[in-house]
Amino acid sequence: MIAPSILAADFSKLGELVREVTKAGADRIHVDVMDGHFVPNLSMGAVVVEGLRPVTTIPLEVHLMVEDPGRFLDGFVKAGADTLIVHLEVLPDPRPMVEHIKKALGKKVGLAFNPDMPVERIEPYLKDIDLALCMTVFPGFGGQAFIPESLERLRKLKALIGAHNPACEIEVDGGIGAKTIADCAAAGANVFVAGSAVFGAKQGPAAAMKDLIALAKQ
Repeated sequence: MIAPSILAADFSKLGELVREVTKAGADRIHVDVMDGHFVPNLSMGAVVVEGLRPVTTIPLEVHLMVEDPGRFLDGFVKAGADTLIVHLEVLPDPRPMVEHIKKALGKKVGLAFNPDMPVERIEPYLKDIDLALCMTVFPGFGGQAFIPESLERLRKLKALIGAHNPACEIEVDGGIGAKTIADCAAAGANVFVAGSAVFGAKQGPAAAMKDLIALAKQ
């Protein structure tokens, strides 16, 4: 399942590009939200999700790379988000927020963790979440190179999910493209966030989507 990241898209043509990747087989649209604190960059707010909601029927997943995710949940839900992904690094105990997103807000919930966090840290929460996002670069900037050690981390995550919650999706984000997607799939990932590899592809987003889908299935 490919989740194109609009961080890499041309914002002057955003609606058109989202329609294009939706038609080409995107499973969901990935929206990167950065606060300039948890990561050194700033990016889009709920208004972008609100603008995209009428453009596509596929799910919109919001990746909150922020220090205080609780502040943003209601705004993104109201704007039309389907899944909210929060970072383990900023939540000493994510269970109250996970429960709030699922029960009070009625949305899917994901937990993300950076390349320097031990994979085992997510284990106690796997039974309660819909998605585990293994970052394969340090978040904050698009177009970074995939960290090779991520494959072993994915294999560990796959084993933990198999033991606790086989329905939980394994998502990868960072440096995902034609050279890395097949290895990530073999290591256990089943959702692939791709930004530059889709929206920066010479052959255009639709053709890039089809290539990535084929490679992931191999």
